[in-house]
Amino acid sequence: MNTLTTMQETFVSDIRSIINNARATAVRNVDFCRVQMYWQLGKRIFEEEQQGKERADYGSYLIKNLALRLEPEYGSGFGHRQLERARQFYREYPIASAVRSQLNWAQYRLLMQISDPDKREYYELEAVNNAWTGRELKRQIDSLLYERLLMSNDKESVLSVARKERIPESPTEIVKDPMVLEFLGLKPQASYYERDLEQAIISHIAEFMLEMGKGFSFVARQKRILLEDDEFFIDLVFYNRLLRCFVVVELKTGELTHQDLGQLQMYVNYYDRTERVAGENPTIGILLCTRKNDTMVRMALPEDNNTILASQYQLYLPTTEQLQAEVEEVKRLARANETKVENE
Repeated sequence: MNTLTTMQETFVSDIRSIINNARATAVRNVDFCRVQMYWQLGKRIFEEEQQGKERADYGSYLIKNLALRLEPEYGSGFGHRQLERARQFYREYPIASAVRSQLNWAQYRLLMQISDPDKREYYELEAVNNAWTGRELKRQIDSLLYERLLMSNDKESVLSVARKERIPESPTEIVKDPMVLEFLGLKPQASYYERDLEQAIISHIAEFMLEMGKGFSFVARQKRILLEDDEFFIDLVFYNRLLRCFVVVELKTGELTHQDLGQLQMYVNYYDRTERVAGENPTIGILLCTRKNDTMVRMALPEDNNTILASQYQLYLPTTEQLQAEVEEVKRLARANETKVENE
């Protein structure tokens, strides 16, 4: 390609970037104008409603009649349900400056369904911090991300990271247990091999890194390492910019064994001794499995271990009841361990 052609291609590329950026900005502006419109509608409805506060059903009456006037003229976006949401929106966000321009109306509709203010704040902040789409936000809410993080962290530490008051200090603040991998499309009851799981993850690498947590970038698949005359292959290697370390991932389609932990420890040691450079933190190893014995995991690893994690994965979205049962089991094991330590 000659110099003139290269200049022309650069010029066209620059023009395309200008157009695409302008279009994206226009879409964001339109989305935020819609959010502001519903906030103003909610404010005005709420103010009018307060004038008839002596009548318990005045708010419902007001919105119903308003919808009858607006919907024929402006469409379904101004029906009874949407006007109810607008009123709720204002009541949840009474300060205009608290409404975030990065979120659209569909995302706020999802957030308003969350009654716990801390939980709602977490998802709101993370949607902004990670530029989640409405679909990604729904998926994280449906997969109970907040609750899964609370299984290994306290509420304040989870919220402080989301608020950017501090950066994560340990792998458990980022990596979830369990991980939910329903996006892979593998059937929970089907028979499949580790290579099938690996291929499915590679085919959905963006979704997998989103599920793993913040700050991950993909490095290698089936990373070959040679120890004298023996070859070994690490399933997946990532780098986490927040923790400033390599993350090696081993996949198991069955129950976790102590031999699996030993192999993962060898891979972690290899990366620490041959790949890690000055300024980087120790390598983290994650063993993804379908089942694990938490007591066996603790006994197989050093007491001060903070680099080897065993995380179960699920191929379906958990129900709130299922996750609550897991939370209670984690709490029970933690209390039992504390009691054992106190008695020793």
